[in-house]
Amino acid sequence: MASIKDVAAEAGVSVATVSRVLNDHPSVSPAARAHVLAAVETLGYRPNAVARSLRTDQTRTLGLVISDVLNPYFTELARSVEEEARALGYSVIIGNADERPELQDHHVRTLLDRRIDGLLVSPTDGGSPLMLDAARATPMVFVDRWIPGMDVDVPVPVIRADGLAAVHDLVAHLHRLGHRRLAIIAGPAATTTGSERVHAFRDALQEYGLPLPDAYIGQGDFQAASGRRVTEEFLSLPEPPEVVFAADNLMALGALDAIRARGMRVPDDIALAAFDDIPWFVHTDPPITAIAQPTADLGRAAVRALVDRIEGRPPQSVTLPARLVVRRSCGESHGESRGEPLSPQPSPHSSPHPSPQRSNT
Repeated sequence: MASIKDVAAEAGVSVATVSRVLNDHPSVSPAARAHVLAAVETLGYRPNAVARSLRTDQTRTLGLVISDVLNPYFTELARSVEEEARALGYSVIIGNADERPELQDHHVRTLLDRRIDGLLVSPTDGGSPLMLDAARATPMVFVDRWIPGMDVDVPVPVIRADGLAAVHDLVAHLHRLGHRRLAIIAGPAATTTGSERVHAFRDALQEYGLPLPDAYIGQGDFQAASGRRVTEEFLSLPEPPEVVFAADNLMALGALDAIRARGMRVPDDIALAAFDDIPWFVHTDPPITAIAQPTADLGRAAVRALVDRIEGRPPQSVTLPARLVVRRSCGESHGESRGEPLSPQPSPHSSPHPSPQRSNT
């Protein structure tokens, strides 16, 4: 196996010059860089990441623990994290928690054992004591979800989307269409996104004088089976809702299965809307009205925030707006349907950027 000395000899430069090229240092001349890269290609040289990590106390590796790799939202998030990390010179090791706190903690421990430089986490719940230990051990950033109160001991930036205005826009849209009985399939109350979306939905209904009876709040778990189960319960009520709003995309697909299993049609018999838009929604019949998060932007922002922490810069939380995508699953006409997210508009319902010091959801 070729060594860095072999590359230097092949390129006719010093070992220090080879090292600077491999670390993308700007001080190397274009000609020297070209000679080194040609030598690397000719010899098939691959840097020894383990040896380099022992010298620098860095592995140039980030950990990412996502809640559910089968959820298209988290798949896209992971892809954008990996792309941004690679652009900044880092690799990413991904752990899938499958919405299970014990599996989440297993991945966190494993990643810490591998001496990662920093950790991105979308927590499955708010009760893991391991997270505080992990935040003390390595730079950490929460993405999409977060654990309230973590800032008491260690500041952890939060990179997330604010869906408050978008949920209000959805309820306003449904009200305009004449819907008055609106139900929600909620995510786990132990997650910040699960509780936040229910509260936003309830508050928006109150603004329009619409009730949200307990029977119209179904407890899901961000997975399709719970969407089916809760929707079956809604459809069995003496007075079923006119609209089912699923608080994530997989629960929405489960809801659609339950509706079709009853021989019912969307939106003729019941309307359906979802949080977390996905590409599949344009291919359903009818296409599903949904709230879209800026998923790729969240992933990129999370990596940049984590690299800032690794390199000693102050941590910054980031909040980006979610937006309503109007299609035809709620009784919209073709003229009302818009296949792209609405342009973000300033809204009195938008919450401020969350700071770990202020977050209480």
